[in-house]
Amino acid sequence: MGDTTGSPVPRTISRRGFIAGTGSLLGAAALAGRTPAAWAQTAPVAPIPSGAHVAALVIGTGYGGAVAALRLAQAGVDVHMVEMGMAWDTPGSDGKIFCNTREPDYRSYWLRTRTKAPLNYFLGFPIDRDIPRYTGILDAEEFGGITVYQGRGVGGGSLVNGGMAVTPRRENFGAVLPSVNPDEMYNVYYPRANAELGVGTVDPAWFDSTACYQYARVGRKHAQRSNFPFVFVPDVYDWDYMEQEAAGTVTKSALAGEILYGNNHGKKSLQQTYLARARSTGRVSVSPLHRVTSVAPASGGRYTVTVEQLNTTGAVTTVKTVTADRVFFAAGSVGTSKLLVRLKATGALPNLNGEVGRGWGDNGNVMCGRANHLWDPTGALQSSIPCCGIDNWAAGGAFAEVAPLPTGIETYASFYLSITNNPNRAQFSWNAAASRVDLNWQAAWKQPSITMAKTIFDKINSKEGTIYRTDLFGTYKIWGDHLTYHPLGGAVLNKATDNYGRLTAYPGLYVIDGALIPGNTTVNPFVTITALAERNIEKIIATDL
Repeated sequence: MGDTTGSPVPRTISRRGFIAGTGSLLGAAALAGRTPAAWAQTAPVAPIPSGAHVAALVIGTGYGGAVAALRLAQAGVDVHMVEMGMAWDTPGSDGKIFCNTREPDYRSYWLRTRTKAPLNYFLGFPIDRDIPRYTGILDAEEFGGITVYQGRGVGGGSLVNGGMAVTPRRENFGAVLPSVNPDEMYNVYYPRANAELGVGTVDPAWFDSTACYQYARVGRKHAQRSNFPFVFVPDVYDWDYMEQEAAGTVTKSALAGEILYGNNHGKKSLQQTYLARARSTGRVSVSPLHRVTSVAPASGGRYTVTVEQLNTTGAVTTVKTVTADRVFFAAGSVGTSKLLVRLKATGALPNLNGEVGRGWGDNGNVMCGRANHLWDPTGALQSSIPCCGIDNWAAGGAFAEVAPLPTGIETYASFYLSITNNPNRAQFSWNAAASRVDLNWQAAWKQPSITMAKTIFDKINSKEGTIYRTDLFGTYKIWGDHLTYHPLGGAVLNKATDNYGRLTAYPGLYVIDGALIPGNTTVNPFVTITALAERNIEKIIATDL
């Protein structure tokens, strides 16, 4: 899902050479293009037992948690990962692990009885449908004023995003992580993250000729006619596999509309990269369908962790207590922030500082569509993996991903997810009366994002004589301003934590995910989350272990 500007992997490095030439990626290269089940073939079946003691407990299996688990294991530390979602290693009755975007079923949403698609209208008609309640892959978590989309399962957000793997432009980095040395990030940790994630770029010649990117070529033409820079954006999809999909020699995945609820073949999610390598060390085990509810100090400098085991209806089947020497919070920006705010407010970790819960942002996400003329068809066949965008960050504070609309029919529509320089930040707080954590985001705070996105699309519409689509997010509603794919912040680096993610009041507790990043990365965030985790865990291993 959405991604943005940045410095793509240079085309002087071929995508084959970039992947195959990286020694640390041998395991991932071997797994590229295989089904997600491959990662777990030798993973332990038994979940963590009550009463267990572990050296390192990692809460969550997304980007930050996967980095921590791999590097700790390589340093000789035994790691147990606790994941609220499912393992996603077993096919359903249709023989596929993940369901299709166009036909969401019980696998699609986390404990909902009706789908809540980001684009939930078409031609002005609602398209959400009833589904059985199940621990599905996409969580549409609703707060006041905003819906936050998050991946649920072993692999976290890597399961449900579009894989656009973007390194921020260096000149923008100081606004992203002001306390971090950019030299070490751009010389060491961004390259390391890109190599481990298996990042590559579409072949421009193939892009120019294939039917499945006609929609993106229309986006390029309109951008360039309005004098906006058009850029190719790196991705973790296996581009060789996609070319084979187009040739009809392999099972279709990106060309079958698979993206929002998982991708069955070509995408290199964390299951194929960091988590596969972590598993291969023999020191990492994972308990899916386990949710951490408490972390509290125990004797000997350890921590008592309370964990609920869930079934696929979301019911708690067992409550377990385990002990950990060190705990890494990697439940995602929302999950980590909510847990820390609750633990501080309810007295489990009362000495967490007052910055916990603050600095949360939506990465400036806003969506829109444009109605093209009949001479600009966008194609019935559209790859679900975006690969390019329109860059107006320096002049207008916006970058627009040219996004797919893989309906399977010709729509004559151009669709975009913009990342904008929205300055608004929200705070998580404990609601004692309701016994829950609230977020004080306000719907009106999206207006700066709309204003910044309009710097691109008003100009394109004027040049092309086109109009905004008003049938994609409701009835006569232009902007998808109700959501984010990119939650960031809530436990900001060098504020809620020290400059390496340590929760300093509690030695042995760490934050290592997107909660550390204060609300905006100027680009799709997962490469920055990964690189920052690489930086932090290297320091933690060197000094704390």
